[in-house]
Amino acid sequence: MKHLKLSAAALALLAGPALAQDTTVIGVSIPAATHGWAGGMNFHAQEAIDRLEEVYPELDFVLATASDPAKQVSDIEDMVATRGISALVVLPFESEPLTGPVAAVADQGVWVTVVDRGLSQEGIEDLYVAGDNPGFGRVSGEYMVDKMPDGGDIVVLRGIPTTIDNERVEGFEAAIEGSGINVLAMEHGNWNRDDSFTVMQDFLSKYPEIDAVWASDDDMAVGVLGAIEAAGRDDIQFVLGGAGMKEMIQRVSEGDTMVPADVTYPPSMIATAIELTAVGMTSPTPVSGQFIIGSVLVTQDNADDFYFPDSPF
Repeated sequence: MKHLKLSAAALALLAGPALAQDTTVIGVSIPAATHGWAGGMNFHAQEAIDRLEEVYPELDFVLATASDPAKQVSDIEDMVATRGISALVVLPFESEPLTGPVAAVADQGVWVTVVDRGLSQEGIEDLYVAGDNPGFGRVSGEYMVDKMPDGGDIVVLRGIPTTIDNERVEGFEAAIEGSGINVLAMEHGNWNRDDSFTVMQDFLSKYPEIDAVWASDDDMAVGVLGAIEAAGRDDIQFVLGGAGMKEMIQRVSEGDTMVPADVTYPPSMIATAIELTAVGMTSPTPVSGQFIIGSVLVTQDNADDFYFPDSPF
């Protein structure tokens, strides 16, 4: 485990009677709540920090949210300079701009936990926590095959062009191969409701018959459903999103035929990352390596297990 060296001034303070034990500072740097999933992540990050500060009095946490990569880099540099963090939990706003700055932090002896969006260089982080993106696509594809045993014509909305999105699509395509499901078109909706509304409008104008939609994300599914409703189309049997937005989980729970299922990619993975880092800072328990959270199919039978009414997502 890596630690920062204490300055002479800090050692002098620790020698005094006012402090009975060292305080280890863990920095948490995440994107701001610019869309639904990120809003849920922010909720779970703060909830985890509040809980863990009660459990571990020897730990202190500093949380910063950033609306762009430059702000995130600045936040991290400030954590090192002014708070003397011993560990950093970071979900990169974008991989490339954060790789060099996070590597520099690791070089100073700070434990690094990377979440979800990996860095562009391997081996920098001590711990990597993420969802199972190939599994997310596979579970989605398997559900489509099960739901459409005779095959059919579908359209697909992809996320932002990233490695994560590629892994999801590859898993999905492998799962539906040979099933009789035909992908009419596949376009990027950028994990954004408005973009997805526009993409789905285009699909609806091009194709008079569409059997189902793999939206691959709940924010995008909201946009897709809005476009379908606005067009008054009744040929589309269902829309499959993903990530576990509470509104979608509720619709699954209520037996909504247009939203019969969902696939998890929990924003609460940030809480898992923070908690594992806390364990690593306070005990000899080994936590380095990779922690991959599997994607689960949510249906009416288990939807209540995945419904978090207090979450913004």
